[in-house]
Amino acid sequence: MNKMSMNEGELDVETVVSDLGRRARAAARELAVASVEQRNLALIEAAKLLRERRDEVVAANGKDLDSIKGSDKDAAFIDRLTLTDARVSDMADAVDAIAGQDDPVGRTLATFDRPNGLKIARISVPIGVIAMVYESRPNVGSDAGALCIKSGNVVILRGGSESLNSSRAIVGCLTDGLKAAGLPEDAVQLVDTREREAVKLLLHSTETVDLVIPRGGRGLVSLVQREARVPTLLHLDGNNHTYLHESADLEKAVGIVRNAKMRRTGVCGATECVVVDAKIAKEILPRLAAALHDCELRGDAAACEILPDINSASESDWDTEYLNNIISIKVVYSFQEGIKFVQDHSSGHTDAIIAEDQEAAKRFMVAIDSAIVMHNTSTQFADGGEFGMGAEIGIATGKMHARGPVGAEQLTSFKYFVYGDGQQRP
Repeated sequence: MNKMSMNEGELDVETVVSDLGRRARAAARELAVASVEQRNLALIEAAKLLRERRDEVVAANGKDLDSIKGSDKDAAFIDRLTLTDARVSDMADAVDAIAGQDDPVGRTLATFDRPNGLKIARISVPIGVIAMVYESRPNVGSDAGALCIKSGNVVILRGGSESLNSSRAIVGCLTDGLKAAGLPEDAVQLVDTREREAVKLLLHSTETVDLVIPRGGRGLVSLVQREARVPTLLHLDGNNHTYLHESADLEKAVGIVRNAKMRRTGVCGATECVVVDAKIAKEILPRLAAALHDCELRGDAAACEILPDINSASESDWDTEYLNNIISIKVVYSFQEGIKFVQDHSSGHTDAIIAEDQEAAKRFMVAIDSAIVMHNTSTQFADGGEFGMGAEIGIATGKMHARGPVGAEQLTSFKYFVYGDGQQRP
């Protein structure tokens, strides 16, 4: 029997996950009727505690970083795991920003007056209990917890085993914020174990969990797709493209691509492939290579002819999310070929076109079926905070319920209020 250490002694993982779900369901009933003032107060207090306990959070993160020393984790993984003073401050700022947003709960989405006198309103409501399963980025716990509190949802957080100490410190700030606001501390809970079985148990918790949101690599998402019995909101990998149209402003294009790739290579909004129109390839590729001097370039035959020092791309490169300082280059010979290449290889997360031709930009944005499509800007803006949401729980790449950055508003469902005055159906 798998075991995990708990204050009350040794309990099996199944018992612990079941207990988390039971407590979450009870807390959801309370949080669903809590006032927006209470929910906002919980967030304001949590942000204050993140700032006051910043040294504690960074120290806890240091333990996590020490635990992976000597492992095979790459630089991008370590960057995602690392919390600095500035990153903890950014987390607190995001929680404050979420508190300052309009209440997503109780909004009237639509109204209908029926001929029989019935008045019907569609009203936004919390989803209920959300299980957030994520990997190495501990700040996801802060964002997810804050967004769920704002939207009246309870969240069960299961972070990566490498970030357990960081997650404990962050969740402590959130639960103490809930307590200060008179809300149930069980509204944010941590699956406090490294046992992998806990993930499968959450995915099977149909009686207590309303929605599972995975945020991580393809392995995690595949596990969720294969095992989940609870509805899911998927955040797939970010194999993102930046297409340089023949009308692109070259100086603008080089700066955008540099930012889109190298600002942070380990985030899902990073560009992984540059698609270049052949008409501008000879002029722009040497400039791109100079700008990306700290990045490994892998190109097709045409790109390698222009840049003989770069590596040849294989077919698998076109479908790879590197999350590292590697980028592939594809040269295309028509606008239609460029669109088709992106359509064939995009993961549906974020794709961009750099073009001064407004009609071409419009055609690209309509044709590319990704959650986010951009014009003349960096794909690294694929982020809920940059969309004015304060933070995000992920970028949904499916088409049901929510798509693109998932903020507090996207974490609501709806129900119908029907008002009558004695009507009876014939």
